[in-house]
Amino acid sequence: MTTTTPSGHSRKSVIIVGGGVIGLCVAYYAMRKGHRVTVIDRATEDHPGCSHKNAGMVVPSHFIPLAAPGMVLTGIKMLGNRESPFSIRPRCSPRLAKWLWMFYRSATRQHVQRASSVLRDLGLESRRSFCELSDGFGHEFGLIQKGLLMLCKKEKTLHEESIIAEKALDLGIEAKILSPSETAKTDPQIQMSIAGSVYFPRDCHLNPSRFLKCLKIALKSGGVTFHWQTNVRKLETRSGAIEKILTDSSEFQADEYVIAGGVWSPQTIHHLGVPLLLEGGKGYSVTLEEPDSLPSICSILTEARVAVTPIDNNLRFAGTMEISGLDDSINPNRIRGIQKSIPKYFPNYQGIDLHKQKIWSGLRPCSPDGLPYIGRTRKHQNLTIATGHAMLGLSLGPITGKLTAEILSNESPSIDLSLLNPDRFH
Repeated sequence: MTTTTPSGHSRKSVIIVGGGVIGLCVAYYAMRKGHRVTVIDRATEDHPGCSHKNAGMVVPSHFIPLAAPGMVLTGIKMLGNRESPFSIRPRCSPRLAKWLWMFYRSATRQHVQRASSVLRDLGLESRRSFCELSDGFGHEFGLIQKGLLMLCKKEKTLHEESIIAEKALDLGIEAKILSPSETAKTDPQIQMSIAGSVYFPRDCHLNPSRFLKCLKIALKSGGVTFHWQTNVRKLETRSGAIEKILTDSSEFQADEYVIAGGVWSPQTIHHLGVPLLLEGGKGYSVTLEEPDSLPSICSILTEARVAVTPIDNNLRFAGTMEISGLDDSINPNRIRGIQKSIPKYFPNYQGIDLHKQKIWSGLRPCSPDGLPYIGRTRKHQNLTIATGHAMLGLSLGPITGKLTAEILSNESPSIDLSLLNPDRFH
């Protein structure tokens, strides 16, 4: 039942399907609006979603969507290399065929131009929110505001990244093109072998596991209810609205329903006639514990597409994009590709064996145009979608939570969401 808060907001009951970083951020900001929140997730509390072991980067610099000119050709060139950072697992799937077709159609300069401003706005506002959360949580999740280095081995790549840096500056995102010596001065704690770099001072990094832990502590203390290891079987509808959720063990009713289940979201709502186009983009991470040398700034090995993040006294390497459906099995060839790339940029790590470390894999929810889905659906008035963030789930978590909470409160979203409409592909 809907009531009214002292601030004048309608106080609603809200069910969020998904306990990963997006679901938890939605729950947090909905709770702060005064709503009564319940979170349901299929996983255990210790392993929600694919964000607890990711690279932990907050990257306003990532304003170019995955669907960009040249990506199709780049992907085709990489398909023959088992150790490449990108692959598509062939399978007989009409949904995959449609996803690939829409990806191809979206990979245009016009799309990048439209999407860049939206991703910039989302990224910068999310960064501001992370700073607020860090202060509010007593700096418990280790937010480091030292920037990001895009490390380039080749002059050609450095030139390409320099063009992106110029676009960033046009969008109001600070960027600096650095020589090898200038890069070394920016992070003197690690030896690098590079042609140069692009430095984005506004980017940050953090400990993703601790961030999720902070959110859960705040949510529990605020009265949010959790149901872990609970599978959603069906959402029942009546008169153009969701009436209840049926799970394996019970049923739940609320005023508002949010689907934030990552790559499993289409399965949850397929029977509602909401054909959400998502593919799982598998990524891997490996964490070296207390290596002898440790960079102070997070970086991306540009040609190899590997993210490198110092987390506490450890160093995390993350990368690859395997379009592989819902298969999260570990492919040793991809790990070998990551391992080979590291000493090319960081000579101090020559001889490391990532296969001896604990390897983690996770499925990122990828939309075909590289933009998330945030907003209400046309067919069901109390159903909101918040998923499809691909590699930016952690980075865009807080702003997605804020925007979704605004929608649930019947407020005008603080950022234009027209390009993020969940119904845009049907």
